[in-house]
Amino acid sequence: FKTLKMSGLKICCLGAGYVGGPTMAVIASKCPDIKVTVVDISEKQIAAWNSDKLPIYEPGLHDIIQACRGRNLFFSSDCDRAIDEADIIFVSVNTPTKLFGVGAGRAADLKNWELAARTIGRVSNGPKIVVEKSTVPVRTAESIARVLASNEKGTKFTILSNPEFLAEGTAIRDLTKPDRVLIGGPETPEGAQAIATLVSVYAHWVAPERILTTNLWSSELSKLVANAFLAQRISSINSISALCEATGANVDQVAHAIGTDSRIGSKFLQTSVGFGGSCFQKDILNLVYLCEGFGLHEVADYWRSVVDMNEYQKRRFSKKIVEKMFNTISGKRIVVLGFAFKKDTGDTRETPAAYVCEYLCQERAVLHVFDPQVTREQMIREFTEHNFLQGVDVDRHIVTATDVYEACQAAHAIVVLTEWDEFASYDFERIFASMEKPAFVFDGRNILPHNRLREIGFEVHAIGKC
Repeated sequence: FKTLKMSGLKICCLGAGYVGGPTMAVIASKCPDIKVTVVDISEKQIAAWNSDKLPIYEPGLHDIIQACRGRNLFFSSDCDRAIDEADIIFVSVNTPTKLFGVGAGRAADLKNWELAARTIGRVSNGPKIVVEKSTVPVRTAESIARVLASNEKGTKFTILSNPEFLAEGTAIRDLTKPDRVLIGGPETPEGAQAIATLVSVYAHWVAPERILTTNLWSSELSKLVANAFLAQRISSINSISALCEATGANVDQVAHAIGTDSRIGSKFLQTSVGFGGSCFQKDILNLVYLCEGFGLHEVADYWRSVVDMNEYQKRRFSKKIVEKMFNTISGKRIVVLGFAFKKDTGDTRETPAAYVCEYLCQERAVLHVFDPQVTREQMIREFTEHNFLQGVDVDRHIVTATDVYEACQAAHAIVVLTEWDEFASYDFERIFASMEKPAFVFDGRNILPHNRLREIGFEVHAIGKC
């Protein structure tokens, strides 16, 4: 596609969350000639983006916001004005899994997307390019096109798919140096022109060979399949971790051995307590629902097994804690290190830590939870969304720790649930001296120096190792 002039172009993004905020910040940083406005109906969220304490933590994000905000990057709750002024509208609203009705537990809930489309159709007074940035089911663009076409003013819209491939904790790096940018659009002259416009935005910093263009349906499906494949690798190595514990093999050594095969590669072969985050499980279940809808039940069962294995891994790890601690943890203080679903983010959505904490609390353990980026409010919200901690005195059994050494005093065990780098650097001799004996360590991320801990006197249990 021919690169177009971008001077005077205006971009609006609906949704100031984990995807919309960082993505628009990087576009503004790389395209100083483009005005970028991020809008959200939550005034609290917008106020946070306009403050020094951003609503999300992502390495490198704060510096970009500071450099661009007020120059060509703006955060506003005036959605109608931003939509009407924009040439390109990115839609980055939440599309969670449905909790009720047809497809509950598998299908994506597109309520927010439809509301966004109706708003765009109502307030737009000229032609717009509407870009799917949220993860959506295949052929969502077809439904959205019908909603937009029903506007009474005859306004023309062209819909593109531009899925995000961000990993939280490395989002800025993923945006500034992407493996690829995928843009799907209608195979029409208008679609080609819209694709060329969006290609020209990314061409400010992305090499042409890394910008891939497809039809709409291929782009929408590629996002679901990418996350399904990544989650599949995690569940695969986690399944092998159970076999390693039974046979005496070392899962890290197995992962290294197979990862050196160029056909397999080493990425996403780190065993753990399980995957989390807002995308993997949601997208796999969406894929399962899609397959079921087309009568591909064997395919649906195959991908559902990836989620089933993830649930098994969380359950298996939680059971081991209780079993190794003499089958009773009632009233015992257990220090939980990490609640975010992965390091370098404060995101707790679908975090395995919530499941493990729920299991331990139902056994009436007293948990002292420490995470450098997660607030108590976030933890409680995650428990509530999953209906966890029913019948549990939360104030008594969930303590938010601010000092790890203080939390470890008189503790019976330490449970690592997030792979924050700082956890491996603690003074474990000091910690051991303050704990009840035997002092247990359950490493759900395999990040601690296990041999050294055993020399100190800890009883260590890691995933995939005897």
